[in-house]
Amino acid sequence: MGGARFRSPSTGRSIRAVLFDTFGTVVDWRTGIASAVAGYAERRQPELDAAAFADRWRDRYQPSMEPIRSGAREFVTLDTLHRENLHAALLESGIDPADHDAGELDDLSRVWHELTPWPDSVPGLTAIRSDYIIGPLSNGNTSLLLDMAKNAGIPWDVIIGSDSNRMYKPHPRAYLHTAQLLGLHPGEVMLAAAHNGDLEAAQAAGLATAFILRPLEHGPHQTTDLAPTGSWDISATDITDLAAQLRAASPG
Repeated sequence: MGGARFRSPSTGRSIRAVLFDTFGTVVDWRTGIASAVAGYAERRQPELDAAAFADRWRDRYQPSMEPIRSGAREFVTLDTLHRENLHAALLESGIDPADHDAGELDDLSRVWHELTPWPDSVPGLTAIRSDYIIGPLSNGNTSLLLDMAKNAGIPWDVIIGSDSNRMYKPHPRAYLHTAQLLGLHPGEVMLAAAHNGDLEAAQAAGLATAFILRPLEHGPHQTTDLAPTGSWDISATDITDLAAQLRAASPG
């Protein structure tokens, strides 16, 4: 890695790693999940609204992690939670999972391993990678993130999944243990994310922060995270813009 690096106004340190929230920030989860659900519906449930089901499945994402963050449940991987949440979303949609072969539902649940990046993600990450360590700081488990990277050509330097931290964001451990595994001070790590709540928790843990605008993450009627709501170090329109801002603000 060459060149001088961005100095974070909030941490007072030169950034060495730029880590990324993944679902919604780097990859377009909603389009990918809705597409897979549409294929399932064509085969099994023609009247199912694929986009609405994708939202219903995703709506269980954070609530399913809360018992683990609170200590009420032992850690299980996001793959396990996605599979449990699929079962619940089917029931909520009036579909009996018992009418399906378990392998069919396992295959549908694995679509989270195969999501497509936003068009700017790979070019932007490639540009940032020339000067910084890049990787996900995600609630995804390592095998999920590895499969996603291989399928989508995401050029991570390192993948530290939530199964390494055994904790889910926004618990402080998720941020601090990742920095520790990289041998970095938290202030030398920047989290880039499309979610203000994620950035708020990362900032409270001592990380630098960058907001990435993703106005279509939740579809055309999105009402949240349409602008930065905190004093983040950088606010960018996409990941290529983040790369340009990091380069422009770096001394030398």
